[in-house]
Amino acid sequence: MAADSMLETPAAAPGARYQALLVGLLSINFGILFFDRNALSFLMPFVKPDLGLSNTQVGLTSSSLSLSWAIAALFVGAAADRGGRRKAYLLGATLAFSLCSFLTGLATSFLMLLGTRLLMGFAEGGVNPISQSITALAVPPERRGLAMGVMQNFGSNLLGSFVAPVLLVGFATAWGWQRAFFLAGIPGLVSAWLLWRFVREPRAAVQVAVINEPLASRLEQILRHRNMVLCALISILLVSYLVICWSFAPLFLTQVRGFAPRSMSWLMGTLGISATVGSFVVSGISDRIGRRPVMIFTAYLGVILPLGALYFGGSTWILAAIFFFGWALTGLFPLFMGTIPSESVAARHMTTAMALVMGTGEVFGGVLSPTLAGWAADRAGLAAPLWIMFGLCVTAGTLALGLSETAPVRLMHRPSAEHPG
Repeated sequence: MAADSMLETPAAAPGARYQALLVGLLSINFGILFFDRNALSFLMPFVKPDLGLSNTQVGLTSSSLSLSWAIAALFVGAAADRGGRRKAYLLGATLAFSLCSFLTGLATSFLMLLGTRLLMGFAEGGVNPISQSITALAVPPERRGLAMGVMQNFGSNLLGSFVAPVLLVGFATAWGWQRAFFLAGIPGLVSAWLLWRFVREPRAAVQVAVINEPLASRLEQILRHRNMVLCALISILLVSYLVICWSFAPLFLTQVRGFAPRSMSWLMGTLGISATVGSFVVSGISDRIGRRPVMIFTAYLGVILPLGALYFGGSTWILAAIFFFGWALTGLFPLFMGTIPSESVAARHMTTAMALVMGTGEVFGGVLSPTLAGWAADRAGLAAPLWIMFGLCVTAGTLALGLSETAPVRLMHRPSAEHPG
């Protein structure tokens, strides 16, 4: 491993000003991506009756995007590791997912809607692993958890989970859901220009070593690390939690709990505020006390959201607070999708490892879970998806007990720290 370590030493780290600019731009870009991805979930109370969709078809629209997202994540991430042209892949993907949002607004049937979601998943899948690897190569290890947390969670939740429901639902109420999708497609075009103008292609000495290494060999080496197996399993569970909530919580709140669409949009927007704060708090705490204890506690904390939605009958403000603290669970996503993999595997496999965790979560969690939850909702009512969410986060917290610690602040105090995972 000593020779590998020498090969994998990055070029001199860029200055703090560029690091902040880089993380900010990548975070905003990923936020615009999630603005587009989440738009259909928040607009589903308008789309579902207009296109005559069943709950199972609602789940299929989420599943289709997750399937194509997973495929793109693995192969685009592997291509970026092999060729090193991360910026070019990122720019192409940003332009493509923005155009897919325009196409979604043109859908007039379930099949057209399904097709546009498949295309959007192919466009979006590679963005996060590439963005996270660019971040990991640019930011020193002692600040990596915070930087990767902000990159993945700040923009995605501020724009995708807070601004999106409030803005899009209001726009759709006034102008129709089709025009709301046209609105959602515009910011990505601006973001692509900013990335082209200000983001540098990261340079590291890892590129040559991986060019001729087959993907199967890379995956075999990655999966030798226990942390990678556990992160992949946790990804399945928590991606399922995420997409089930996005797909069915708006319907449960409006159709079962009787909230008006506007009230629902603000409750769902609370999730965005929570995850935006969590992008700093959860990841920042993990830099100080370690990844493992944060993973365990925060995963278990997620149970209060579905229980609150099911049973709390008091003030809407208190329900919003329950949603806020329960959704802190999403602060874990940068840890198990980015930070822990980047600290567990060789640097030349970094993007592929992140893509593997994300892709596994999307295929087995994002693809299967919303369809199964929709099937359960058609047969047992819209409360069924919330009970599924409860079980998912309990299982994820239990699996996190088996993680090996990777945070530099914890490893430096060990007499002889072996490579984690």
